[in-house]
Amino acid sequence: MAASAGFAGPKLENLRLREFSPSPAACSPSRSFAPLKRVGRGRRNGGGLGGGVRCEVTTAKQDPQLMMELSGVSALEQLKASALDRYTKERSSIVVIGLSVHTTPVDMREKLAIPEAEWPRAIEELCRLNHIEEAAVLSTCNRTEIYVVALSQHRGVKEVTEWMSKTSGIPVSELCQHRFLLYNNDAARHLFEVSAGLDSLVLGEGQILAQVKQVVKVGQGVVGFGRSISGLFKHAISVGKRVRTETHIASGAISVSSAAVELALMKIPESSHATARMLVVGAGKMGKLVIKHLVAKGCTKMVIVNRSEERVAAIAEELRGVEITYKPLTEMLSCAAEADVIFTSTASEAPLFLKEHVQNLPPVGQEVGGLRLFIDISVPRNVSPCAADVRGSKVYNVDDLKEVVAANKEDRLHKAMEAQTIVAEETKQFEAWRDSLETVPTIKKLRAYAERIRIAELEKCLSKLGDDVPKKTKRAVDDLSRSIVNKLLHGPMQHLRCDGDDGRTLSETLENMHALNRIFSLDTDITQMEQKIKAKIEQSQK
Repeated sequence: MAASAGFAGPKLENLRLREFSPSPAACSPSRSFAPLKRVGRGRRNGGGLGGGVRCEVTTAKQDPQLMMELSGVSALEQLKASALDRYTKERSSIVVIGLSVHTTPVDMREKLAIPEAEWPRAIEELCRLNHIEEAAVLSTCNRTEIYVVALSQHRGVKEVTEWMSKTSGIPVSELCQHRFLLYNNDAARHLFEVSAGLDSLVLGEGQILAQVKQVVKVGQGVVGFGRSISGLFKHAISVGKRVRTETHIASGAISVSSAAVELALMKIPESSHATARMLVVGAGKMGKLVIKHLVAKGCTKMVIVNRSEERVAAIAEELRGVEITYKPLTEMLSCAAEADVIFTSTASEAPLFLKEHVQNLPPVGQEVGGLRLFIDISVPRNVSPCAADVRGSKVYNVDDLKEVVAANKEDRLHKAMEAQTIVAEETKQFEAWRDSLETVPTIKKLRAYAERIRIAELEKCLSKLGDDVPKKTKRAVDDLSRSIVNKLLHGPMQHLRCDGDDGRTLSETLENMHALNRIFSLDTDITQMEQKIKAKIEQSQK
């Protein structure tokens, strides 16, 4: 939406909706208005149009109340009010601002990573931005994606990008080089592909579906995780399940954790697979998966370093027959000295293994290739990048898993094509659901309109009957009026719903909506977008 420099990116606090409605007399053509007069001095940074301009209106009758209402409105605010009519006719857009393993290096992704415990705070902060109505955060080792419902696409993207820059410390210009932007149906399709494992580094991996489910779980009850975003993520979960059920794309597929195990076994001689000394640092979700995949590959002995013993004990109880030794985090370096392959998967925000730590470790034997392997699947990384410079050691991070992916990708391409057909079908269904929400304001306004008439006529009826009418009779009359209204509204309401269960098209439904708006003059109410903007203003003033 083009606008002058003085109006670009306005704060919603300035887009104040006037609380009064001009009286019919005030709008009467019999009133004559004098030209606008510039009074006072311009404000600093008023910008272009309207800096320090006030509108003084004189009428033939010099209405003092009207003068009081209008004299304080600046010309800049009048410009905004006129542009607001066009601005508020925009439909809210679903937007995703993302940085993933496909577009962004790991050192930038680890700065952008948002811990799960901070997702509710992030949603609340995002929804306090002027043009953001709803929000959700999907942050994993391979991606940080912000999903929002924006009142304006351009301004919404700008505000979210600036927020990401502020929270990560990465300049906006650098973020813009690596981010991707998708809108509405493209954004929905992307999330469906993510949930189905089609956008994962490991095609078809199942861990991402659990992470999408976690977004919904964490978002429940959080102000800002609203109807559209919640509906989008819930639909994405259904798509992920359907793709895996109908295409079996997950069969034989590998997660990031199993890819890490495969990479380690690719790098050491096959003859040492059963004897290599394995160390796993971190017994969380990722660490537990690493352990399970090691066991699946024939490893029966390993050391696990973790802050607490309880998780390790639970894993050992689950994997009976495997020799699992627990060590506290304080003994990590001594355990590393006795390990050939070290997997790290903790939530630590600072590296656990620095270059000097790795330098002090003794060399490993030639039977495992003469290199100590660090497989770091954490974001932020647990192993300092400088550790890769140490002779006798080799460091891999999540980006290096591409080597494993390449070996398995061809087998799943055909299933991915089948999955894309499902995703396209589900995207159309989500589009229809979201489009059907267009009629919700009309349904509400029509019901409110009918209810106002019902109550007014009911009061007239009861007043004619007098004060001696029994409560039972009043209740019967009230029930009768409700029943009549509901039966009269049933037909129009049915024609305002488009859920895909009947042959009615969306265009028909929208035509019905516009017709009802005209017939009952429902468009004279404040628009839905104006209500949203007004709510943002009131929220910012609290």
